[in-house]
Amino acid sequence: MEKYRIKVLNKVAAEGLKILGDRFEVGPNVEDPHGILVRSANVDTDAFPSLLAVARAGAGVNNITVSKATERGICVFNTPGANANAVSELVFMMLGMHARNIGNGIRFCEGLKGLPDEEIEKSVESKKSEYRGFELAGKTLGVLGLGKIGVRVANGGIYRQMRVLGFDPTPALENIHMLNPEVRLAGSVREVVSQANVLSLHIPLTDKTKKFVNADLLKLLPAGAILVNYARGGIVDDEAALAALSSGKLRAYITDFPNEKILQSPRVIATPHIGASTEESEENCAIMAVSEIKNYLEFGNVSHSVNFPTSESIPSGDLAERLILINRDVPGMIGFASQAIGESGVNIVSYLNESNGRIGYNIIDVAAPVPPAVIEKIQAHPDVIRTRVVRP
Repeated sequence: MEKYRIKVLNKVAAEGLKILGDRFEVGPNVEDPHGILVRSANVDTDAFPSLLAVARAGAGVNNITVSKATERGICVFNTPGANANAVSELVFMMLGMHARNIGNGIRFCEGLKGLPDEEIEKSVESKKSEYRGFELAGKTLGVLGLGKIGVRVANGGIYRQMRVLGFDPTPALENIHMLNPEVRLAGSVREVVSQANVLSLHIPLTDKTKKFVNADLLKLLPAGAILVNYARGGIVDDEAALAALSSGKLRAYITDFPNEKILQSPRVIATPHIGASTEESEENCAIMAVSEIKNYLEFGNVSHSVNFPTSESIPSGDLAERLILINRDVPGMIGFASQAIGESGVNIVSYLNESNGRIGYNIIDVAAPVPPAVIEKIQAHPDVIRTRVVRP
């Protein structure tokens, strides 16, 4: 039985790694891996000759060369929803800290250490008005991006008696079905931004979304709005955010992505990239990422991939081996592969084909091993990206 090599970058929770059995060699020093498990480290997929799959224990994959991976037939997975609760909880914790001036209040109380109770009580009563805040209830929360996290944030706003507007250009039905019915789905980014007292960002970082929040977008906000970014640092133009803070257009910028530039503003409230840093989230992400890569390497099944279509097939009892065919999504590929296998006298037990509009993914179960010459013929087709034989 073939053994698979898994290289682990960053720390991945042991609860996930223990899912891998004796069929896997796992560790940070594994050479020429078939699979990579990663959190925040950068992964250049071209640097690994035998690489078949990368699984990120998290939602964003901007640290992975996804386009290169796709061209080589390398499947890239993420773990949508596994850290959703951790991130959404922190969004409202930080909003609450700002709204109620908690940070300054705590520092004031720390300065009272060593004083007698009478002086502490007197000082508290005389100074507490300086730490007066405001309530979130009644404010308008705008949510850009209605994935697993964005939906939880939108619903959290409703629970806090906020008016909530949400927008996603390509919403997934499974996420939209989870929205509280009181969340209003807007028809455009402008509709959300122009009404948001609090604007919370939950969009991925891509070439199209880099510096998405720029000066023109910030001008649409009501005066004194709060910008919240627990998505990716690159989606906000820091210069534009600082200018909006200086002018009063923004009263605060709450972010999980500090850098030298934005930390110069006293109106920036930053956390050290801890949105998903909870025991529960790290465990959930690890279990999900490991399960994805294990299922892919052992059976060729695909779930939660960012570049391949979802494709899952249970091996039948009379299966000899499973041929995985990854191709560019062009007509005629199913017929070509079926004919090539059939002409060799090998019976196809089942054939699953899925497409995402760019990549065709085929799981072909056969009753006898496909001759190497046939696989070479299939691989030689100009639109075939990769073939792979799996023996479950």
